[in-house]
Amino acid sequence: MNFTGILAGAATFLIIGISHPLVVKLEYTYGKKGWIILAIAGVIFLALSLFAEGFALSTIFGACAFSLFWGVYEMFEQEKRVLRGWFPENPKRHEYYQARRANKAASKQGK
Repeated sequence: MNFTGILAGAATFLIIGISHPLVVKLEYTYGKKGWIILAIAGVIFLALSLFAEGFALSTIFGACAFSLFWGVYEMFEQEKRVLRGWFPENPKRHEYYQARRANKAASKQGK
């Protein structure tokens, strides 16, 4: 029997499960500027996938790379969720969020 697919699927499930809380934590800590951390990590895992020995390990590294790349997009979406009040904002960056809300309100009135 070949368990490679099951291993890759389970690893991908775990990676995706870790990615969302990672995006939330990075946005809370660094703001949407944290996207660069995800992008760099994604490139590293992409390179690891290219040079990994074995199909299973290469597949797992590839899944991790593209989950991190998706996290880059989600980082910008996470800021929108914070601005909507769906997630807590970092009190240290309260002024930033207030300015973003004010800009959004001003642009709506200008239309």
